[in-house]
Amino acid sequence: MRTLRKTLKNRFHNAEKIAVLGIGSDLRADDVSGMLAARSLKDKLSKRKARVPVKIFFGETAPENLTGEIKKFKPSHLIMIDTIDAGKRAGSIYLFKPEDVGGGASFSTHKMPAKILIDYLVNSCGCQATVIGIQPKRIDFGKAVSKSVETAAEKVAVILAETIA
Repeated sequence: MRTLRKTLKNRFHNAEKIAVLGIGSDLRADDVSGMLAARSLKDKLSKRKARVPVKIFFGETAPENLTGEIKKFKPSHLIMIDTIDAGKRAGSIYLFKPEDVGGGASFSTHKMPAKILIDYLVNSCGCQATVIGIQPKRIDFGKAVSKSVETAAEKVAVILAETIA
């Protein structure tokens, strides 16, 4: 986690406005990881003043519906948090650059490919994008989130609160 924290600090040291987009479904077990992290981050940031404006967006399973709101916010940096099946241990946290997305990692339940969404927002806002992925254990409909993914989502929120606040 030290590497993730250090990498994020380096990426956001010159941020002027940060948009955080949580993605996932509450109905599909570990697919909710991005939403859990975004909710926890919002709670953490409500208790302290961030050094730059931060706005949390809850994209759920249709993050493309929020592109207008994100563009209106005009972030210098965009952070997307989503469940990403990279074939690793459940609860593993991955950091992707936009150019890394779409080259083997499969994104979960949302319909629009993440690469298209990222490219659209980066080109529309002129922002830098970072994608944080959490490896699911299961994404079965109607099942509860696994403990390992719940813990990973909280770690992501803690690290982001430390690095952007």
